[in-house]
Amino acid sequence: MASLQDQLLKAGLTTKQKSRQANSDSRKKNKQKRSGVAYGDSLQEQVQQDLVKSKAEKKVKENQLNQDKRQQLVEKEQALRVKQILSHHQITNVFGESEYNYSFGTKIKKLPVNAITYKALVNGRLALCGLVEGNEETTYLVTSETAEKVATVDASLILVQNTKVESEAVDEDDPYADYQIPDDLMW
Repeated sequence: MASLQDQLLKAGLTTKQKSRQANSDSRKKNKQKRSGVAYGDSLQEQVQQDLVKSKAEKKVKENQLNQDKRQQLVEKEQALRVKQILSHHQITNVFGESEYNYSFGTKIKKLPVNAITYKALVNGRLALCGLVEGNEETTYLVTSETAEKVATVDASLILVQNTKVESEAVDEDDPYADYQIPDDLMW
């Protein structure tokens, strides 16, 4: 008994080329079944699926890298902006015989200032901002308005920004009411 292919060839419903193609397709499917490749997926389809998957993963990775680069650029831009604000608005020529103590990170530092600058620092008209670049710590003496601008970008840079304290009500029974303690008392 002749196979179905032979019968179709004799009837003229198919050609030898198509029958050879059908035989090779059936052999490929059988081989794919034995090798563990998913049935119905040709090798080309699997390669295309792998390419699409790798392209999608690559695109996600590139987007993440671009986002990281943009974030680093924004941080660098903000740091340069703060440095420019501080260097442009820095108050100089205020050195004197008084010393103003402040903390910079874990260190206590002294800034020699004149009496007018000392009172302005205590009353909150002036502020101290600190900037660390590498191993160098730089302190900037600026107005309170400039310190507020810097605080909008990075509040951790403000070292000293006093607020003017309203005078407290004096108790009438206080025996030391006549002896007020100044808020800028030097020890």
